[in-house]
Amino acid sequence: MLQQAFNGLVGGAFYALLALGLAVIFGMLGVVNLAHGAFYMLGAFGAFIALDSLGLTFWLALVLVPAMLGVAGVVLERLFVRRLTPLDPLYNFLFTFGLALIIQDLMKRQYGVNSQPYPRPSQLSGTIDLGLFTYPAYQVFVLGTSLLVCGAVWVVLTRTRVGMIVRASTERPELTRALGIDVGRWVTPV
Repeated sequence: MLQQAFNGLVGGAFYALLALGLAVIFGMLGVVNLAHGAFYMLGAFGAFIALDSLGLTFWLALVLVPAMLGVAGVVLERLFVRRLTPLDPLYNFLFTFGLALIIQDLMKRQYGVNSQPYPRPSQLSGTIDLGLFTYPAYQVFVLGTSLLVCGAVWVVLTRTRVGMIVRASTERPELTRALGIDVGRWVTPV
């Protein structure tokens, strides 16, 4: 029973990271980014490609792949999303939906619909004794990383000047602009 609850926590950790990105993007841009899940999938496939084809280590892929996807997100935001934002929200909705379909179909075409296993680093193989039960080290790492990332985002958004500007830009962009803050400058990094 307790192990099943922990399984739920680990599964929820994946969803928390996914929802965190959606919430911040929607709050700041007012855009329902339906391609967010496709980018999440690209992260997984990017790690697979980095490990399997490029021979990179898990730890290097863990740093490089999100950075590369971040750059891709910035490019998409600058080239397309920013231009569609002043228009009816339906345009960005349709753009991100179409982008998600394209990304998914390209990955299906290249890799099929079966999962692609990748080797876990030796540090995360095996199990960890959690007292009442043992649990795979990789899943414990995922849970810990998710808690760390969510906690870091919470601290940044609630305890720093950057967070104050992001929250103000999200909640009252017109008033934030009136105070001399360039809201548009903050959109891309978010």
